[in-house]
Amino acid sequence: MIAVRPMMPEDVAAACDLLNQIIAIGGTTANETPFSGAQFAQSYLLGLDKICSHVAMDAQGEVAGFQWLGVNDALPDDCADIATFTRREPVLKGAGRALFEETAKFAVGVGLGSISATIRADNRLGLNYYEKMGFQDYSVDFGVPLRDGTPVDRITKRIDLRLEIPC
Repeated sequence: MIAVRPMMPEDVAAACDLLNQIIAIGGTTANETPFSGAQFAQSYLLGLDKICSHVAMDAQGEVAGFQWLGVNDALPDDCADIATFTRREPVLKGAGRALFEETAKFAVGVGLGSISATIRADNRLGLNYYEKMGFQDYSVDFGVPLRDGTPVDRITKRIDLRLEIPC
């Protein structure tokens, strides 16, 4: 059993380290620049666009992943953006699913009808994860440049919470 709970200020350092490790590995996040603790807290815990943030904890009580759900003015009022990050080493199998179960329940509880995820086309892990959670292809932004100028498509997937039973 994986414990999932709302992210708290004391989780910021561990969650920030986890995200920065993923950024350093490369290829699986649109984030290309490491976060400071303050930047991370503003982006994933304190930001006015945040609807909710959850952390998944391993058996030792360490942060093994986190998921953020937030407002995006480019989306319909009843649709929110999602971002998911899980530890690479050691992997905690099922952390992403456990996070999504809590996030989806929260989203339905606040009246959201759908969730949107935008994933780099070269992020096979991310694409597979959202497909397993029930997200369907919605749109593609072609050739979005990375910092070094390399064009990478961004695939947007959505899940309709009114039609799907999450997880």
